[in-house]
Amino acid sequence: MTDWKILLVDDEEEFVSTVAERLRIRNIDVQVANDGEEALASIEARPPQVVVLDVMMPGMSGLEVLQNIKQNHPEIQVILLTGRGTTREGIDGMRMGACDYMVKPVQIEELIKKMSEAVAAYNSVTSK
Repeated sequence: MTDWKILLVDDEEEFVSTVAERLRIRNIDVQVANDGEEALASIEARPPQVVVLDVMMPGMSGLEVLQNIKQNHPEIQVILLTGRGTTREGIDGMRMGACDYMVKPVQIEELIKKMSEAVAAYNSVTSK
């Protein structure tokens, strides 16, 4: 797992720092961003394989960030997070190119499983 490059994007700083810490304990390389603009800057500076992206953020929404990622870095896999208890945004996001979505609160083992699948998809796309 140590070769994974993950970017967590969520405006809930406590949530993102807690998840990042739990992933780092498992030797997963994790960067964090707290809004869409920061996420896009981070992607340009150090492209990840997978972005775990909150849908509802102030300013630039997660779906806007997703659209930008897919236009400029289509190989990057995006897992959407929604905290509203509805999956509509996740389904809309998958139509826009996200590889998966999860409803918060997320179980860390389930997130790791989905990230593993996303890294495999990234590697499949980039090895061609």
